Amino acid sequence: MTRQQLWRRFNAHLDRPLLIGILLLLLVSLLVLFSADNASIDQALKQMINIGVAFTLMWLIANLPLHYLMRSAIPVYLLGLGLLVGVALFGEISHGARRWLNIGVATIQPSELMKIGVPLMMAWYFEKYEASLGLRHYLVATILLLMPVALIARQPDLGTALLIAASGFYVLFLAGLSWKIIAGLFAGALASAPVLWSMLHDYQRHRILMLFDPSQDALGKGYHTIQATIAVGSGGVLGKGYLNGTQGRLDFLPERTTDFIFAVYAEEFGLIGNLILLGVYLYVIGRGFAITANASTYFTRLMAGSITLTFATYAFVNMGMVSGILPVVGVPLPLVSYGGTSMLTLLLGFGILMSIETHKKLVQT
Repeated sequence: MTRQQLWRRFNAHLDRPLLIGILLLLLVSLLVLFSADNASIDQALKQMINIGVAFTLMWLIANLPLHYLMRSAIPVYLLGLGLLVGVALFGEISHGARRWLNIGVATIQPSELMKIGVPLMMAWYFEKYEASLGLRHYLVATILLLMPVALIARQPDLGTALLIAASGFYVLFLAGLSWKIIAGLFAGALASAPVLWSMLHDYQRHRILMLFDPSQDALGKGYHTIQATIAVGSGGVLGKGYLNGTQGRLDFLPERTTDFIFAVYAEEFGLIGNLILLGVYLYVIGRGFAITANASTYFTRLMAGSITLTFATYAFVNMGMVSGILPVVGVPLPLVSYGGTSMLTLLLGFGILMSIETHKKLVQT
């Protein structure tokens, strides 16, 4: 086999338009991490290792035929649910939350697995009953969604719980859930807001209150929001220039390599840079929607749509959080923030998208 044939086989199931957008975001990640870590190469090198491992997983999933994805739905979901129960019973407590589980060889965060496991299970369920979908099927799917969401919210990890709830809701929506029911659920959520508010932990209530007036606790709960908005605003139109940001360099900006990395980017590249980054995200999201529209089966359409919409939600929530228009919920900027687990989850999802696109059946006309 020639070198060209090997290269074609390697690329056979990588969707090139989607891959271009992913690589651009990963390049931004490495550049901004280098700056956010005070021009130290350490964090960027660790991120390169994360990218290498996650990219390998993405390639493997992209080469996996779709029927294997369907077969994995129940095992992945049950494994994730079992691990979440294990976290509730035996999980390690860190910073007041029980989110991690020590399995001997490693310490894992099972909630990350459910970001893929929940929409995978729900899409499989709707595919099974596609010909006879009724209200009871939507109720069963909702229960499948609420069980892991409740376990994750109990840890407490409200940010991840809301993101998984969103990924499951997107499957329900794409599966044809009535607008009347959606409106009823929204109205019910508003009506139950006082009850939900009483169930929140004190720090979660403070985060929401800080959204309206972070200056009331400028050195405490509102510190993150204030410093992030200062960094974003001080970038102006053109930015201060690469490696010339001050909020991060002078240690005013907290979590600058993870949750608030967008503030570092915005300060250095300004409004123009923000628009370019937003354009790359929209390009990736648009490609995801194109794959969704061209999906050959009900299962793949639901799965592709949920992955794409969830990715868009990640980006919107993080940018909104850093800009001060949403509460601080600990959501990283997808493919840019430092982190191995989130990188694995995101590229696993993109591997599924690529598998859906490159393994789709030819429709005879």
